Amino acid sequence: TKIMVPAGQPFVLAGAVDAPAPEAAFDPSFGINTEFYSATAAFTLPMKVAADAPGGGWRLAVQARFQTCNDQFCLPPKTVTIDVPLEVDAPVGPPSAVAGGAPPAAAGRGLGAASTPGSPASQGWTAGRPPAPPGRVEAVPGATPPRADASAPAAVPATPVAPGPGSASSPAASNPTTSPSHAADAALAGDLAAAGGGPQSLWAFIWLAMTVGALSLLTPCVFPMVPITVSYFTNHAAGSRAKSVQQAVTYMVGIILTFTALGMALALLVGATSLNRFAANPWINLLITGIFVAFALSLFGAFDLQIPPALVNRLDALTRRQGGSQTIATLLMGLTFTLTSFTCTAPFIGTLLVMAAGGDWQWPLLGMLAFSTVFALPFFVLALMPQWMASLPKSGGWLNSVKVLMAFLEIAAAMKFISNVDLVWGWGIFTRNLVLVSWVIIAALMAAYVLGLFRFPHDSRVRSRGLARWATSAACVALGVWLATGVAGRRLGEIEAFLPPAPEDMLEGAEVGPAGLPWIMNDYGKALHLAKREGRRVFVDFTGYTCTNCRWMEANMFPREDVRQEMRKFVLVRLYTDGEGQIYQRQQALQQASYKTVALPYYAVVEADGTPVASFPGL
Repeated sequence: TKIMVPAGQPFVLAGAVDAPAPEAAFDPSFGINTEFYSATAAFTLPMKVAADAPGGGWRLAVQARFQTCNDQFCLPPKTVTIDVPLEVDAPVGPPSAVAGGAPPAAAGRGLGAASTPGSPASQGWTAGRPPAPPGRVEAVPGATPPRADASAPAAVPATPVAPGPGSASSPAASNPTTSPSHAADAALAGDLAAAGGGPQSLWAFIWLAMTVGALSLLTPCVFPMVPITVSYFTNHAAGSRAKSVQQAVTYMVGIILTFTALGMALALLVGATSLNRFAANPWINLLITGIFVAFALSLFGAFDLQIPPALVNRLDALTRRQGGSQTIATLLMGLTFTLTSFTCTAPFIGTLLVMAAGGDWQWPLLGMLAFSTVFALPFFVLALMPQWMASLPKSGGWLNSVKVLMAFLEIAAAMKFISNVDLVWGWGIFTRNLVLVSWVIIAALMAAYVLGLFRFPHDSRVRSRGLARWATSAACVALGVWLATGVAGRRLGEIEAFLPPAPEDMLEGAEVGPAGLPWIMNDYGKALHLAKREGRRVFVDFTGYTCTNCRWMEANMFPREDVRQEMRKFVLVRLYTDGEGQIYQRQQALQQASYKTVALPYYAVVEADGTPVASFPGL
């Protein structure tokens, strides 16, 4: 957002613009904290009048430039002019009599949206309160009328300006004094946060929760208890298969209710405001990093995470007192088992709840429901088919190996969150390559550990390397090699959403995009000429310097091999519509005239003569 008092009028700013505190959120596609306003915002400009201004009626012209976005697209920045009628009194004395400051009537004048036709309000801009009525201000000797710019907190990185006399760039979002070049360097592409932006799919998160639930079963605290518990139900059912299954279902419901209640508690704590803003805070990301490291140390065997024994003992006693009510007793058994297995499941549950920070308030609730359903499902299935218990693998050292492998993954997740902190605070340490190298090292350590080349305190000696260990080790090696290709510059698809931005993403105007595709920048005529000469069609990318969804598409869709193969068939042109200058205005007018929209991103295929063939509105 930029507010300007154009030159050529006898009014100048007498101080800083009074702006309300903006909302702040982490933009995963740019990789920086952004500031924005919802609904309306009021800005106040203190003004004073030049000494040589003649008395009489004047119109104070103020320009405001801003951009409107929602979760799907952004409209190009818009500049509106606000006219405020003023009555100026003639100087009332010699210069020395009034020099030194603006009179009270000139200070703190509010700017608002006019309600007349053609006013800023009718053009879609609201400042929060109506304009001040025509007032009277005294001339201040010694004031000069140069152009003065006053910038409120911006929502996104700096917007380039077309070359021309008097052009100037908006300041960066987080620092009004940041230079345009520094702001361009800070415009980071990527994430998804965990995110999203193209955000993560809810279904993908549910699938992750189910996977984590399955992995939690393969821990020393849980896996041995499955056949024992099912055998207990079978023995106490007096030979009745139906009663055995009923008890198993009740036990399963007790587990699901316990875990889902935890997710519901987090959902109620967060409310409908989404976890994104909470998780965007660098201090929170630093805390999450520490939590992941603590979980990893616990899984490595450095210490155990436990529920207070007194609480477990009270629940166990309550279960025994409910002997007359078999259903309630079985439910309490499920709750007790959930708590006693906390030593092994806590890192998994904590990881899942942290990952839920990438979505809305429903995510922790649905995630824990999916997690607990998969976690409890074996009790029902084995009660239904008890003969399957004979085919379960025996408990042994492999269960602790599963825990250690999960510990390595916790360290890998910690690297992702510490890189979020780096992006916000600008350390420049946890770069994309450093994170990838750390993941390659982790994959190599996992491969070596599975084969028994080194051990942790609770591990038993690996006496034989069976097919499962060799296959797991090979998978870890393959993962490490694949990640290493990312260090060499290859795009890693959806994994890019969890990585800091690549260096080439931070360079605006590059002729070769991140997907290795040649783009013509801001020259539609050149693209049509080339298409006509080569007998091809033109793929037009209407985009914006400040468009986060555009960055997500460029980082995640364009690099896909099937997409790249298709795009190579076209002459590619990228037309920015949100800069300042005639070239951007012409490109925005082209989009509006041809496709009846100015939303970004927007993609079109046209013939060499400019005839539209197809269009697609992006996200």
